Amino acid sequence: MINLSLPSPANLVPPPPKTLNPSRQKTPRTQTLKNPNSEHLKNRLIHQASVGHLRQAISTLDLMTQKGLTPDLFTYSLLLKSSIRTRQFHLGKLVHARLSESQLEPDSVSLNSLISLYSKNNDWVTANAIFENMGERRDVVSWSAMISCFSHNDMESKAISTFVKMLEFGEYPNQFGFAAVIRACSNAENAWIGDVIFGSVIKTGYFESDVCIGCALIEMFAKGSGDFDSAKKVFDRMPDRNSVSWTLMITRCSQMGNRKEAVELFIEMVESGYMPDKFTFTSLVSACAELGLLSFGQQLHAQVVKYGLAFNVCVGCSLVDMYAKCAEDGSMVNSRKVFDLIPDHNVISWTSIITGCGQSGKHSKEAIELYCKMIEDQVLPNHFTFSSLFKACSNLSDPDTGAQIYAHVVKMGLAAVNCVGNALISMYARSGRMEDARKAFDILFEKNLVSYNTIVDGCTKNIDSNEDFGVFHQIEDTGFVLDSFTFASLLSGAASIGAVAKGEQIHARLLKAGFESNQHIANTLVSMYSRCGNMEAALRVYSKMERLNVVSWTSIITGLAKHGFATRALEMFGKMLNAGIKPNEVTYIAVLSACSYVGMIYEGWKHFNSMYKEYGISPRMEHYACMVDLLGRSGFLEEAMQLINSMPFEADALVWRTLLGACRVHGNIALGKQAAEMVIEKEPNDSAGYILLSNLYASVGQWNKVAEIRKTMKKKNLGKEAGSSWIEIENTVHKFHVGDTSHPQAEEIYKELDQLVNEIKEVGYVPDTSSVLQDVEDEQKEEFLLQHSEKIAVTFGLINTSKPKRITVFKNLRVCGDCHNAMKYISMVKEREIVLRDSNRFHHFKNGICSCNDYW
Repeated sequence: MINLSLPSPANLVPPPPKTLNPSRQKTPRTQTLKNPNSEHLKNRLIHQASVGHLRQAISTLDLMTQKGLTPDLFTYSLLLKSSIRTRQFHLGKLVHARLSESQLEPDSVSLNSLISLYSKNNDWVTANAIFENMGERRDVVSWSAMISCFSHNDMESKAISTFVKMLEFGEYPNQFGFAAVIRACSNAENAWIGDVIFGSVIKTGYFESDVCIGCALIEMFAKGSGDFDSAKKVFDRMPDRNSVSWTLMITRCSQMGNRKEAVELFIEMVESGYMPDKFTFTSLVSACAELGLLSFGQQLHAQVVKYGLAFNVCVGCSLVDMYAKCAEDGSMVNSRKVFDLIPDHNVISWTSIITGCGQSGKHSKEAIELYCKMIEDQVLPNHFTFSSLFKACSNLSDPDTGAQIYAHVVKMGLAAVNCVGNALISMYARSGRMEDARKAFDILFEKNLVSYNTIVDGCTKNIDSNEDFGVFHQIEDTGFVLDSFTFASLLSGAASIGAVAKGEQIHARLLKAGFESNQHIANTLVSMYSRCGNMEAALRVYSKMERLNVVSWTSIITGLAKHGFATRALEMFGKMLNAGIKPNEVTYIAVLSACSYVGMIYEGWKHFNSMYKEYGISPRMEHYACMVDLLGRSGFLEEAMQLINSMPFEADALVWRTLLGACRVHGNIALGKQAAEMVIEKEPNDSAGYILLSNLYASVGQWNKVAEIRKTMKKKNLGKEAGSSWIEIENTVHKFHVGDTSHPQAEEIYKELDQLVNEIKEVGYVPDTSSVLQDVEDEQKEEFLLQHSEKIAVTFGLINTSKPKRITVFKNLRVCGDCHNAMKYISMVKEREIVLRDSNRFHHFKNGICSCNDYW
């Protein structure tokens, strides 16, 4: 245990200095230079050093030496202090060399200046050597300088031990010594020592008399303990504040997530008459970027111009970031204007504009172009630059360009940096190249939790459940403490393939880890259970949540809508509004989807119109797509077309695909063809438009048109996504394709399926051959219907599970009419509930009835 107890002094005056050893006092501190020429040269040197003209001052020093005049220690100390003040450390070393050549015996003042010189030049070894050789000439300034040196050079333990030695030596610490050692305690490891020293500071009275100590304490509580409340209490009790203390408090407030309070502190600072500087504005603008306060950020920009800081790189970079994050339409126009005004671009300014382009998603190509210009200007990128570039490549789904950029990373020796490696993993994963992502993960020298989370998230998004659960076990083996992001990614992985058993395992693990009260995790659990077909479990998790935010409400409304419980979804939306929770864009997508799934046209229009009127939410493309779907599926195709034409922006492929799907349901060839042409125009390399149009022609028997479309697709090398269904049995996912015979139980499955079809035919099932969009005989069409993947998966589930267990099957495409009809009859003859999730929604089949009421 370190003993840091101090005597309580009567006042703040430290004990008188120790008497120096007479044998060491060979030269007095100053020597009188009596001739007029020497006085003139000395005055010139003092003036030059005072105004920062250090080279001229050293030249004058050399001239004095050449003339046989002996400069005194005061002159050398003045030159050393000038070199420290102007940060011309190389010239300070030159002065040190001249002092050594002068044969003068340095006093404590000049030696203390030398310690500060080498400390600020990050040369703690030389500073420590000077300090150790001082012997009894060490005073409180020497000790404080050395403590500050160790603290400044990230040697916190050494700084603290030096502080203890100072006490043992009998020196009484002053405000500078306290401030230096408190700064050394500004980390989690040493925060407890800082608490002890804080007690000594209060006892001695320095706390309420020195601004530097107050600032150091704010830093210690904020950075060391993460205790913002204590930092704020220190700040509030400081009798004298300056711009530095205000800026420090604002900065730490913003960094610790209290951004609104940071803005309030800034307003209070200005009202108190203190002038903000570049650091204040940098922190405030960054806070606005995170809060999305574009208007206030623009006001700050005006103040930046007023204070003459518009061309400052740090302030400029924060403005670039703010405009990029706050632009509602993802525009980079204002960010680019700010960037272009910065006179001297460095790696930070280049990285800020590249990051802004990459994070907006709409300007990723521009990010790559800017990088090329950066290289042309011979500015070397850093690890943050490369991380942003990999994100831009992810947005573009361009891993090949990413691979070229990675070559630059290797060349610059940054391949081992975590954030670069993690960004590379994410890029490959988002581009669907999981093998490359795994290689990037494996070669990462020092993996952190972010690395593991990134690869887990990549496996999740690429529906590789076994892989992400394998990585999960690896994380546990490494000893990393799993965070909420890890669990959220794993739950999303289970949800994406409908692996409810795996989701339940993760649920049990997170309960054990103490995350049950984590709101983000709870929201993800609601989503996982609803997406896996277990709406009852989703509702149970939802009902146990102590706090509900907009994500919580939106998750449960989305789940109810997807399962066809539109009335309950709208009731839940009403409760949300009554609870005072403001809906967002995603909430309204869920509400409009609920109306669309059951054809509630009146309610759909009501909520669509209330978005902007009630909550100022401008409808996005997704909201219009929901309304087009609602009108189109209800047969109001002309009204849907009118809505598209009235949109304030040009409809994208999603909207036209939605209309095309409705045209197929209602057999409207003319409007369907128009919609298909728009889909193909918007996405010429996507097969979806061609397939939907082909299906539309096939549904009305225009096989020549079908043949033409297939010929066009073949010429363009566009393929159709193969239909597949999967089911989880005993924690293993079994996947089936159309006519699949690869499963070990294939013979048993088809034998059971033949028998099952005969059974349901006896109670009224008639194969709907219109669902087969091929020009073949009816008998062959019936055989094709028998081979649909969802029928195979359900049959497999019947073989391998027993009553009353529910059978839950997932399909990558929309269920066809015949399979939908067959499932109703199977649920009746087998007395089993069947849940089928297709690409659009859930169908609950029970006792011959589907939850969608045959409206999908």
